[in-house]
Amino acid sequence: MSRNVIETVMGAVVLVIAAVFLFFAYSTSQVRSVSGYTLFAKFNKVDGIRDGGDVRISGIKVGTILSLTLDPTNYLAVVKMSLDPTIKVPSDSVAEILSSGLLGDKYLALVPGASDDPIQPGGEIKYTQSPMSLEDIIGQYIFSQKGASGAAAPATPPGGLPSLTAPTPAPAGGAATQGGAKDNDGAGAPTK
Repeated sequence: MSRNVIETVMGAVVLVIAAVFLFFAYSTSQVRSVSGYTLFAKFNKVDGIRDGGDVRISGIKVGTILSLTLDPTNYLAVVKMSLDPTIKVPSDSVAEILSSGLLGDKYLALVPGASDDPIQPGGEIKYTQSPMSLEDIIGQYIFSQKGASGAAAPATPPGGLPSLTAPTPAPAGGAATQGGAKDNDGAGAPTK
């Protein structure tokens, strides 16, 4: 019988410790929504952000994303946000969508401008930058691989691997060689 009492007490202790951890995590996180004045921003795309997401300035939460809608006239994504009333955003500020780390959650970052005129409540942030997706970055890298002359990079032959003995451009002061080898005097000499 005393064994059941010990197990029950230990279970209760574990539950109390778990509740303390949950309370600590909730109270230290910035999960709260920020009530204040409303601003709008228009983006080409808003991949990764959601209603209730963070609006940050210099990494500090100053607002909350209220809604994401589509403008039917120009098909831009309209982000409605609520900002802390003590924060006055300059009229030349930039709104951009950033990521918390490589695989982290995305948030709306405001980069304050230098203007003395703040954006009025209900106003629009004119300068925005849409997020770059990993697919966009890889696509830009693949399609930007062109030679120095502007010609496209040589295609891979049907065998799958490029030829290892293809002529390569010479470094400054040298001649192009077959396979890119040079002899001791710096002049190009074909390799066999």
